[in-house]
Amino acid sequence: MARYLDVHPDNPQTRLIGQIATALRDDALIAYPTDSGYALGCQLGNRDGRDRILRIRQLDERHDFTLMCKDFAQLGQFVKLDNSAFRAIKAATPGPYTFILPATSEVPRRLMHPKKKTVGVRITDHPVVCSLLDELGEPLLTSTLILPGETEPRTLGWDVKEELDHQVDVVVEAGETPAEPTTVVDWSQGYPEVLRVGAGDPSRFEE
Repeated sequence: MARYLDVHPDNPQTRLIGQIATALRDDALIAYPTDSGYALGCQLGNRDGRDRILRIRQLDERHDFTLMCKDFAQLGQFVKLDNSAFRAIKAATPGPYTFILPATSEVPRRLMHPKKKTVGVRITDHPVVCSLLDELGEPLLTSTLILPGETEPRTLGWDVKEELDHQVDVVVEAGETPAEPTTVVDWSQGYPEVLRVGAGDPSRFEE
């Protein structure tokens, strides 16, 4: 059964954030709230966690995984940005956007798209996630918690626990989250292409 941790949405308790980070370092898979619904997350080096995310969401190996980054400096370690991407993405973060970009050598190969060698990156301003990333000292491998046959992410911790009690190790509760997933922008070809319209305003990336 998954551990259920009730974290304050605005002032996350240091003790609980520490417990979540410890669980992640012990190869846990967590369900956690973001500014655009719930997401699944694990450490970058957690091979089993990656496979469990694919199984829960019934995705194949071509799925673009996302790295949830603490800030723009951290994001820049994991993806290659040209000047136009740098300026536009910096202006849009933190926010409910996922950007698909060419991965750097810092990204494990199994997390890249097998053909395009890309990876998704995003920066959220959700206080719980910011505290967790600060404690962890590295990005979280993450994927929006949209279950098979559904189009919107889950938004309530108790609902996630009920549904995935035996498939994740920790469920982080921090109040209800918005039901809209991120807007996904593919910048891997040197220009922005909006792949999914979600919570982030897509107009700033449309030619």
